[in-house]
Amino acid sequence: MALTRGGSEQSFSVLGSDLSVKGDISARSDLHIDGAVEGDITCESLVQGESSTITGAINAKTARLSGKIDGSITCGQLVILKTARITGDVSYDALTIEQGAIVDGKLSPHGSSGNKVAPAPAEDVLILADAAE
Repeated sequence: MALTRGGSEQSFSVLGSDLSVKGDISARSDLHIDGAVEGDITCESLVQGESSTITGAINAKTARLSGKIDGSITCGQLVILKTARITGDVSYDALTIEQGAIVDGKLSPHGSSGNKVAPAPAEDVLILADAAE
Protein backbone atom coordinates (compact mmCIF):
# COMPACT_ATOMS: atom_id res chain seq x y z
CA MET A 1 0.00 0.00 0.00
CA ALA A 2 1.32 3.49 -0.76
CA LEU A 3 0.36 6.83 0.72
CA THR A 4 1.25 10.28 -0.50
CA ARG A 5 2.45 12.55 2.25
CA GLY A 6 3.78 16.01 1.48
CA GLY A 7 4.35 15.18 -2.18
CA SER A 8 6.43 12.09 -1.47
CA GLU A 9 5.18 8.55 -1.75
CA GLN A 10 5.51 6.42 1.36
CA SER A 11 4.67 2.73 1.42
CA PHE A 12 3.86 0.46 4.32
CA SER A 13 3.02 -3.18 4.85
CA VAL A 14 0.61 -4.66 7.38
CA LEU A 15 0.81 -8.10 8.98
CA GLY A 16 -2.67 -8.70 10.39
CA SER A 17 -3.47 -10.33 13.72
CA ASP A 18 -4.60 -13.53 11.99
CA LEU A 19 -1.19 -14.06 10.32
CA SER A 20 1.89 -15.86 11.57
CA VAL A 21 5.28 -15.64 9.83
CA LYS A 22 8.31 -17.90 10.34
CA GLY A 23 11.41 -16.41 8.76
CA ASP A 24 13.29 -13.13 8.56
CA ILE A 25 11.55 -10.00 7.27
CA SER A 26 13.47 -7.29 5.44
CA ALA A 27 11.56 -4.30 4.09
CA ARG A 28 12.34 -0.88 2.67
CA SER A 29 8.84 0.17 3.65
CA ASP A 30 7.32 0.82 7.05
CA LEU A 31 5.80 -2.21 8.80
CA HIS A 32 2.75 -2.54 11.02
CA ILE A 33 2.67 -5.92 12.75
CA ASP A 34 -0.35 -7.22 14.64
CA GLY A 35 0.39 -10.92 14.12
CA ALA A 36 3.18 -13.27 15.20
CA VAL A 37 6.70 -13.28 13.77
CA GLU A 38 9.43 -15.85 14.41
CA GLY A 39 12.49 -14.31 12.78
CA ASP A 40 14.54 -11.14 12.55
CA ILE A 41 12.95 -7.91 11.31
CA THR A 42 14.80 -5.14 9.45
CA CYS A 43 12.83 -2.09 8.26
CA GLU A 44 12.65 1.69 8.19
CA SER A 45 9.84 2.04 10.72
CA LEU A 46 8.05 -0.56 12.82
CA VAL A 47 4.72 -0.28 14.62
CA GLN A 48 3.81 -3.29 16.75
CA GLY A 49 0.25 -3.87 17.92
CA GLU A 50 -0.62 -4.92 21.48
CA SER A 51 -1.56 -8.49 20.52
CA SER A 52 1.57 -9.02 18.43
CA THR A 53 4.46 -11.32 19.38
CA ILE A 54 7.92 -11.11 17.85
CA THR A 55 10.61 -13.71 18.52
CA GLY A 56 13.81 -12.45 16.93
CA ALA A 57 15.99 -9.37 16.56
CA ILE A 58 14.57 -6.01 15.47
CA ASN A 59 16.61 -3.45 13.52
CA ALA A 60 14.75 -0.24 12.56
CA LYS A 61 15.28 3.50 12.27
CA THR A 62 12.12 4.10 14.30
CA ALA A 63 9.91 1.74 16.27
CA ARG A 64 6.77 1.98 18.38
CA LEU A 65 6.37 -1.25 20.34
CA SER A 66 3.36 -2.38 22.36
CA GLY A 67 3.35 -6.18 22.20
CA LYS A 68 5.60 -9.03 23.32
CA ILE A 69 9.18 -9.24 22.04
CA ASP A 70 11.79 -11.88 22.75
CA GLY A 71 15.00 -10.70 21.09
CA SER A 72 17.44 -7.82 20.79
CA ILE A 73 16.38 -4.39 19.51
CA THR A 74 18.57 -1.90 17.65
CA CYS A 75 16.75 1.33 16.86
CA GLY A 76 17.28 5.03 16.27
CA GLN A 77 14.10 6.46 17.81
CA LEU A 78 12.37 3.93 20.04
CA VAL A 79 9.05 4.25 21.86
CA ILE A 80 8.09 1.44 24.23
CA LEU A 81 4.42 1.65 25.16
CA LYS A 82 2.93 0.57 28.49
CA THR A 83 1.62 -2.76 27.16
CA ALA A 84 5.03 -3.86 25.82
CA ARG A 85 6.83 -6.86 27.31
CA ILE A 86 10.43 -7.06 26.08
CA THR A 87 13.02 -9.73 26.88
CA GLY A 88 16.35 -8.82 25.30
CA ASP A 89 18.96 -6.09 25.05
CA VAL A 90 17.96 -2.71 23.62
CA SER A 91 20.30 -0.33 21.77
CA TYR A 92 18.94 3.11 20.80
CA ASP A 93 19.62 6.76 19.90
CA ALA A 94 16.48 8.19 21.54
CA LEU A 95 14.27 6.26 23.96
CA THR A 96 10.82 6.77 25.48
CA ILE A 97 9.35 4.20 27.87
CA GLU A 98 5.80 4.52 29.15
CA GLN A 99 5.07 3.66 32.76
CA GLY A 100 3.95 0.04 32.94
CA ALA A 101 6.18 -1.28 30.14
CA ILE A 102 8.45 -4.19 31.05
CA VAL A 103 11.99 -4.46 29.68
CA ASP A 104 14.11 -7.40 30.86
CA GLY A 105 17.51 -6.71 29.32
CA LYS A 106 20.30 -4.17 29.05
CA LEU A 107 19.52 -0.67 27.74
CA SER A 108 22.43 0.91 25.82
CA PRO A 109 22.52 4.20 23.95
CA HIS A 110 24.31 3.95 20.58
CA GLY A 111 27.95 4.91 20.88
CA SER A 112 28.13 3.52 24.41
CA SER A 113 31.10 1.21 24.70
CA GLY A 114 30.02 -0.07 28.07
CA ASN A 115 33.41 0.93 29.49
CA LYS A 116 33.12 3.12 32.52
CA VAL A 117 35.94 5.36 33.66
CA ALA A 118 37.07 4.37 37.14
CA PRO A 119 37.31 7.20 39.67
CA ALA A 120 40.80 8.33 40.59
CA PRO A 121 42.24 6.81 43.78
CA ALA A 122 41.87 9.11 46.80
CA GLU A 123 45.63 9.76 47.04
CA ASP A 124 45.64 11.13 43.47
CA VAL A 125 42.91 13.70 44.08
CA LEU A 126 43.96 17.33 44.48
CA ILE A 127 41.69 19.36 46.76
CA LEU A 128 41.80 23.12 46.35
CA ALA A 129 40.90 25.06 49.47
CA ASP A 130 39.54 28.57 49.49
CA ALA A 131 42.29 31.14 50.31
CA ALA A 132 40.10 32.60 53.10
CA GLU A 133 40.39 29.40 55.17
